[in-house]
This record gives sequence, structure tokens and C-alpha cells, in this order.
Amino acid sequence: PGLYHSSTKSRDTRTGVLKAVLIIQKWYRGYRARLMARLQYALTVFQSIEYADEQSQMQLSSFFSFMLENYTHICEDDPELVQRLLASQKCIKERQDYVELVGVPDSYSGPRLQFPLTFVDIDCLLEAFMQHQVLHAHYVLEVLFETKKVLKRMANFNHVRTSRYAEITICGDLHGSLDDLFLIFYKNGLPSESNPYIFNGDFVDRGNNSMEVLMILFVSFLVYPNNVHLNRGNHEDFMMNLRYGFTKEILKTKLNSKILEEVYTWLPIGTIIDNEILVIHGGISESTDLNLLHGIERNKMKSVLIPPMEGNRDRPIELKENKTGGPVTTTPEKSKANEPASEHLLKHEWEQVIDILWSDPKGKSGCYPNTCRGGGCYFGPDITSKILSKYQLKMLIRSHECKPEGYEISHDGKVITVFSASNYYEQGSNRGAYLKLCSGMSPRFFRYQATWETTLKPLYQRVNIIEISAIRMLKEKIISRKTDLIHAFQLQDRKSGKLSLGRWAFCMESVLGLNLPWRSLSSFLVNTDKDGNVSYMSSFQDIRIEKPVKEAQSTIIETLYRYRSDLEILFNVIDADHSGLISREEFCATWKLFSSHYSVPIDDSQVDELVKTMDLNKDGSIDFNEFLKAFYVVHKYEIMKSD
Repeated sequence: PGLYHSSTKSRDTRTGVLKAVLIIQKWYRGYRARLMARLQYALTVFQSIEYADEQSQMQLSSFFSFMLENYTHICEDDPELVQRLLASQKCIKERQDYVELVGVPDSYSGPRLQFPLTFVDIDCLLEAFMQHQVLHAHYVLEVLFETKKVLKRMANFNHVRTSRYAEITICGDLHGSLDDLFLIFYKNGLPSESNPYIFNGDFVDRGNNSMEVLMILFVSFLVYPNNVHLNRGNHEDFMMNLRYGFTKEILKTKLNSKILEEVYTWLPIGTIIDNEILVIHGGISESTDLNLLHGIERNKMKSVLIPPMEGNRDRPIELKENKTGGPVTTTPEKSKANEPASEHLLKHEWEQVIDILWSDPKGKSGCYPNTCRGGGCYFGPDITSKILSKYQLKMLIRSHECKPEGYEISHDGKVITVFSASNYYEQGSNRGAYLKLCSGMSPRFFRYQATWETTLKPLYQRVNIIEISAIRMLKEKIISRKTDLIHAFQLQDRKSGKLSLGRWAFCMESVLGLNLPWRSLSSFLVNTDKDGNVSYMSSFQDIRIEKPVKEAQSTIIETLYRYRSDLEILFNVIDADHSGLISREEFCATWKLFSSHYSVPIDDSQVDELVKTMDLNKDGSIDFNEFLKAFYVVHKYEIMKSD
């Protein structure tokens, strides 16, 4: 009996321990699931705001078209602005006119490149950038001119071959993240004849080291032009650089940005691997025509924000097919023979390029406008199958979208998205990835995260950091539309100052145009009563826009804050000598045109008064950086609810 009693007690103990383990395990799984849900909400906020900004950027193309027709009538004092803004840049032919004017002083201690370049120069550059040294403008110019010369000899699409024993590595967006590029080379090896790479666009913008990333890629390309393939992304565009940071980086180096603009236009727009895998930056549409894309003069695509001129009418294009039914590879030089002397793509050509640079895949069938980004389209699995079948291809590899794990497989395995910039939105927000391909084998994926700061922290701390940053950005979007939101709230209100959660969420989505899980986010944004009703004015608590003029109307402040990025782009275009100054009259005239196009009801005299206030030294010129700083958002404090 004693032995039986002992055995029973032992079983009971084991059963109790097992139950406790299961309870703890269940709790932890629930806890982790809640954390991951919060992380997903934060990433959704980041992505929605990112795409809304890109939509604003794309909408500038319609503004520029409007500007062509109206600016000279409104701004008679500066009739040359339209030409400065929209006319194609003159070709920079004389290399020595630029390079020789920028001498390298004896005191320069940074990396020195030897032309023609060799693998030694790649090592030299990598070592220097690891030591935070800066490449002198003289060498930057040399690299840019040499890159342009080699790119001009290339076709619109690179054609590469692999075998079972020869893999190729494909990297997605880097966005100026030098640490990620270093990590890729550390894990995967430097580019070489036996270790080829495809870099699938968006080398620059957003990150802090766009110039370093660009120089490493261009130097690697010049050393191994047959083994390093560079596809153009939607950020290889000088107008995009004006908004997303690279232009400021360029100006610090005293470079002539027009040289880089030309290099962008000569980048190939895609790569085809083994005649069966298409690698492009964005995606496709139901009208994607690879035959046409092989034959266009890609260097005429100055920017997606500069639409074809009205008189640049479409004409029929005749392209032959090769014996396999695939597209003919036509170099730009060969395609010029019978074309009219135009410096812009035709409208349907321009639209084709926008589609492959800006489009995104979706699970829904069909092809419909990409309303989030404002450019390109959403394409479903049926469109993927149709286009791949038409051109006898098996797979589409693209980038363009940040993914939590660095890559994503969709459309029944026919579409792969690869994104190589880790920590894209915030430290710890996402992994980066690259993939390796060889003939007849499935892709192999490699993930990483170029940070030690956040990986050492517990998961809940990492999620809190990302969540705080996302909510902060969202609050700034909310405060920039305060007047419009209050009007929308009041239309739904019965003078109680409160709305149901559903009505509040409806107002937020309709005014801000952000498709977000507003109900789930409400706990971070507003106060609710015991019945679940929202005190809608709490949407603006603890945050405000600093006013440069006390008497200024809230509508003016919010509107100028909302459009500050667009106005900064126009400012930089108007400021042709990059002095950082434009006249008060120029800014006011530009705002008048801008408000006319966007139907923004603001009294021009009040804007003029604001601009006068910013002209502190009364010299008639404006430093736009000071102007922007005047409209900054003040957060009194951050309240984040713990799990």
C-alpha cells in the first residue's frame, strides 16, 4: 500500500507539473501573440504613411503638368522656371570640364581610386567606408562618368545565365543602408566573376549612407560589368531624391547633381535570368509589353514625376520577335533610327516604365490602380500567370515592399519579393534578406538584421520602441488635418462631443485616407468612456503644431505643414543655384499656383505675411530650412499602454 500511495502521489505531482507547464505555455503563447499583433499594427501604420507620402509624390506629376500650362501666366516675373523645372537636362559631355575642376589636395587622407578600377579599389573603398572616411568629390565624379559610359552600351534588360554550379545573388532595396550592404558581403562574399550579383533598385534615399552605397555598387559594377547587374528602382529618380533625402546628401559633397541624374536614366530597367526569370523593381500590369520595354529609349525617362509633353503624341511601334517568341533585345542606339527628335518618352512608354517601377502584387485577381502609392497598379495571380505565360517565363522576382522577414512568396510561388534593408522603419522593425538562384533549383533565402542594439532587448521592449515611433508618426498626420477632422466629427455628432467608435474610425479613415485598423489603434489615440464612446477632441491631445505667427489661422498652419514636403521639392527646383535661398515673391507665386491646383482655400495675403515673418534679416530671401522648422510638431509627452 505504501508503494502504491507513493506511486500515486508521484503521478499526481507529475500531472500537476504538466498542467502548470501547459498553463504557462498557453499564457506565453497568448502574450507573444498579443505582442506580435501590436508589432503588425505598428508596421501597418508605417507602411500606410509611407505609401501616402509616395502618393503625394506621384500626384506632383499632375501638378507639374498643370504648371506647364499655368505658371508662365501666373508668374510672369520668372518665365524660365518651367524650363528649369520640366525641360530635359542638357547632356553633360565634357568629362574634364567637371573632374579637373575638382582637384584632390595633398592633405586628403581618404581612399584614392586608380582608373581603370580593379578589385583592389573595391577593397580600398570598403575599408575606407568602414572607417567612416569620405570619398573625395573628384573620385565620385570619375566613377559617375565612367559608370555612365559603360551603362550607355547596355541593353534595357540584362540577360544572365546560371548553372547548377554557378549561383547568382539577388538583393532588394538597400535605401542607403551601408551596414546591410557590409553584412551581405560578409555573409555572401564580395562580387566577382564567380560570385555575381543583381541589385534590384532603390540603392539610395531614406538611409544615411546613400552615397557610400552607390559608390560601392558603381565601383563593383565597373570592375565586374558582366557580373554585377544594376536595375533601376523608383528611387533612382532625382525628383524622388528631393523628397527622401539623397539630394541633401549630394549637396553636402558640392557635386553637380545633373551628372547623377543622367546616370540614373541609363540604368537598365530589368534583368532576365536563364530566359525564364524576370527581375524588375516593382511589378507588372495587364498591359505590360516586354517587347516594347526592350525597345524604348530608357534614357528619356528623366523622372516619373515629369509626364510626357502634350505634343509628344504616341506613334505605332514595330518590334520583331525572336525565334522563341520572346522579346528582342534592342539597345537604345539601335532604336533611334526612325524616331522623331524628342527628349521624352511617349505616353504609353512612360506608363509602361511606371508600371514596372511602382506596381505591387495582391492576392485579389485582376489589375487595378495602386491607390495607396498613387502610381503603378495592383496585379493579381491571374495577371502574373498571363504575363509570364505570354513571354515563356516561370517566375517574377521583385522588391519595392518592406517585408517583416525580408522576403515573401506569393501568387502560387510565381512572385517573390526580396527587400534587403533591415530596420527600415525603426530599429528592430524588420529583417533584411537576399536570395541565391541557380539553374533548375529553388531559390535559397538568407535573412539577417544589421543591429545589435535592439536584438539584445526583450521582445516587449523592441515592440514598444517600434510602436511608439509608429504612433508618433500617425499623430503628426492627425494634427496636420485637425480642422478637417473636427469638421467631419461634428457632422457625425449630436453636440455631445462624443462619437461611437465606429463613427470615429470612419471619420479618421475618410479624412486621412489611411486604411488602418482604427478600432485597434484607438486605445493609443483617444479617450473612451465606459460605454465605449470616443471623446473625439482627445484625438489631438498632447500634440500641436508650433505657429510662427500668433495670428495665423489654424487652417493655414495645418495646410502648410501638410504640404511642406511638396513645397520643399518646389523650393529646391526654384533654387537653381542651390544657394538655399529663394525670393519671397518666388515662394508666394509658387504657393499661389500650388493652392490653385490643389483647391486649397487659403488667403494668399496671409501666406505672404507668414513668409515675411520668416525673412528675419529682411533681405527679401527665404531660407526654407528655417521656414520648415517653424512648422514643427510638439509632442508634450508619449503615453504608450503596456501589454
